[in-house]
Amino acid sequence: MALHFDRTEFDSRRDRLLIEMADRKLDAILLFAQESMYWLTGYDTFGFCFFQSLVVKSDGSMVLLTRSADMRQAKHTSTIENVVLWTDRDKADPAADLRNLLNDLDLLGCRIGVEYDTHGLTGHNARLLDEQLKTFGKIEDASDLVSRLRLFKSPAEIRKAERAAALSDDALDAALPLIKQGGDEGAILAAMQGAIFEGGGDYPANEFIIGSGADALLCRYKSGRRKLTKTDQLTLEWSGAFAHYHAPMMRTILIGKATKRHQELYEAAHDALLAVEKAMVPGNSFGDVFDAHARVMEARGLTRHRLNACGYSVGARFTPSWMDKQMFFSGNPEPIAPDMTLFAHMIIMDSDSETAMTLGRTYLTTDAAPRALSRHGLDLIVQ
Repeated sequence: MALHFDRTEFDSRRDRLLIEMADRKLDAILLFAQESMYWLTGYDTFGFCFFQSLVVKSDGSMVLLTRSADMRQAKHTSTIENVVLWTDRDKADPAADLRNLLNDLDLLGCRIGVEYDTHGLTGHNARLLDEQLKTFGKIEDASDLVSRLRLFKSPAEIRKAERAAALSDDALDAALPLIKQGGDEGAILAAMQGAIFEGGGDYPANEFIIGSGADALLCRYKSGRRKLTKTDQLTLEWSGAFAHYHAPMMRTILIGKATKRHQELYEAAHDALLAVEKAMVPGNSFGDVFDAHARVMEARGLTRHRLNACGYSVGARFTPSWMDKQMFFSGNPEPIAPDMTLFAHMIIMDSDSETAMTLGRTYLTTDAAPRALSRHGLDLIVQ
């Protein structure tokens, strides 16, 4: 069995889940989010793109319903002892298999929570599930239950996040010598991901973002590579991943020289990130963190060049995104509390002058000021 945490850690997580289930009077919960299954048991796969569910009863017992390809995966990577298979076949309805499993578990007529809000449960499969369960018991949306438990990191999880952050730093160190006139974006990506793999890390939950020239204003990955020119701008957003825990970073790096506009935008991004750090303390909310960033942008006349969110919680995540649900946006009441790992990104994209500027890193919240997990500073990088 290949577990990334001690059994006592998984026992503690199970107990936290059972307390929440009892508070909501749930007799069982159907987990579909891969990160929920991983957090609770260590189960590690990409088979969640097909139908699978981890059934957790209020007595702590668990059964995984999955395909044959993931049976050994579950046995080898997790604490799950009971695995039931649904069979790939023409006109297969795994939701019916799940209903039969729930019946075998004596859950007919019971109160059952479902994780609907996840890429592990497609709209098609959710419709099949609802059809099977509409007369089976009292079904309710419990999508937020495990995601909120995962928001608060244990000491063992914090160590994984710190290792991921070190790998993020290593990736930047590997990239910098290649960021110069004639530098190839493909070689930069290869060096960054290679440093993470060589350091014992994983594939990230989404692609690294890389874009130069006009593409430096994009904050999503796209296909296509170019070589850097004598005077250029390169936007990178990447994350080390260790045991699937992420610690993203973001930078716009300049080649040749910084224009006046670059310098203006950098100073705004830098001041906004410092304002965010001051707001990222217990007693404030995720919305307060966003507001701190927005006030700086507004004072610099940059409101139309900023985004409507400036960061989010991170942790152990799976494709297609390393973002957790708790985000820094206007009015978000989620309280800042100790032992969260939060990524703050200042993104300013001036389409009028085609000038990009970004600055971001991951923090660990504490009882007071947050601690940056990166060893790199916040200086503007000009190569």
